[in-house]
Amino acid sequence: MKIGPKYKIARRLGAPVFEKTQTQKFVLSQARKEKAGIVYSRSKSDYGAQLSEKQKARYTYCLTEKQFSRYAKTALAKKDARAAARLFESLELRADNVAYRAGFAPTRLAARQLVSHGHLTVNGKRINAPSHQLTPRDVLSIRVGSEKKPLFADLSERLKIYTVPSWIVLDKEEKKATIQAKPTYEAAGLLFDLRAILEFYSR
Repeated sequence: MKIGPKYKIARRLGAPVFEKTQTQKFVLSQARKEKAGIVYSRSKSDYGAQLSEKQKARYTYCLTEKQFSRYAKTALAKKDARAAARLFESLELRADNVAYRAGFAPTRLAARQLVSHGHLTVNGKRINAPSHQLTPRDVLSIRVGSEKKPLFADLSERLKIYTVPSWIVLDKEEKKATIQAKPTYEAAGLLFDLRAILEFYSR
């Protein structure tokens, strides 16, 4: 997926949607621009606000419009109050996102490459689809033939100080991540508003 200039996109959306923009340097840069009057905020219509929230989520998970809309429409298929939770679970349980959450890769794009190149396994079976959906009790691990590759050279050191989300159990020695439960949807902790996004796709 070709994304484009990450800092420019993050500034336009007003949110650190990429890992490289989730730094103190970027925050200070934004603050200086706002103070100097370089960053302007315009009032948005409901549609514009919903579109912006959708873009934040889409870029966060590094998905194309077609991929993201498919997740949203699937979440909306059941007419109940769990649509936002279902969308969140589907996005978080993608193989590339789990690899990122487990600390196997520094960014989601890097995690996507790990999966695409067949470096990871789920329950011992090699996978190469970043969209592969994991479920509770699934185990994501590094393929035996890939363990000694340079891209994993410093993984043991990185994992020593890495903290995984509560829904993942990480064996740092064996480098295995077990899904112990579905991720819990908490709107307050997200960079984007999933309910606004679902309203966008409900139009």
